[in-house]
Formats: sequence, C-alpha cells, structure tokens
Amino acid sequence: MKITSSLAFILSILIILISCSKGGSGNNPTACDGVANKAYAADVAPLIQTFCNQSACHNAGSTNGPGPLTNYAEVFNARSNIRGQVQAGLMPQNSTLTTAQRNTIICWIDAGAPNN
Repeated sequence: MKITSSLAFILSILIILISCSKGGSGNNPTACDGVANKAYAADVAPLIQTFCNQSACHNAGSTNGPGPLTNYAEVFNARSNIRGQVQAGLMPQNSTLTTAQRNTIICWIDAGAPNN
C-alpha cells in the first residue's frame, strides 16, 4: 500500500513538472504579435543600410557571411541567414539592434520578405 501511494505521489509530481515545461499558458507573444506589416523600402532597407552596409561588413564586394546586402535582391536571398543572426543577437557585430528594430527585420522576413 505504501508503494502504491508513493508511486501515485511521484507520478503526480512528474505530471505537474511536465505540464509546466510545455510552453505555459500561451501568453508569451511572438516577436510579430502586434507589429504592423513592415515595408522593405521604408522600414527594413534603412536598418540594413545603417547597421549592415559598413565598409568592413556587407557593403558592395563583401565576402562576409552572405556577402553584400546593398539591395533588395541580396537581402531577400540572404533572408534566412539574416533572420537567424538577428534573432540570435549575433548581428550586427559592432552595434546592437533595439527590440523594435529586431522585430522589424524578423517580422518582415516572416511575412515573406515582400519588396514593398
């Protein structure tokens, strides 16, 4: 009888621990929750030009990472790499994006990286 109660207690604790580690209540917003659709020309390109097109980073002729990021086609082709680096906080190397700036880039990519 004592083994049965101990086993029931242990199983109850395990169930509680597992349920707490499965993502919680779902109240954690994603980076794009509440973020308006972002436009490449108005929102993303200025960030890329300011933070990425530095002389030693992703300017014309660059061989760093995905290469140059000087126009829409180059940024679009590198979008997966850009998203991963920005989300992980690894880029830009010599600066830090604000949460709003990071979300602008990530949400634009998640929306299909439109040329708008």
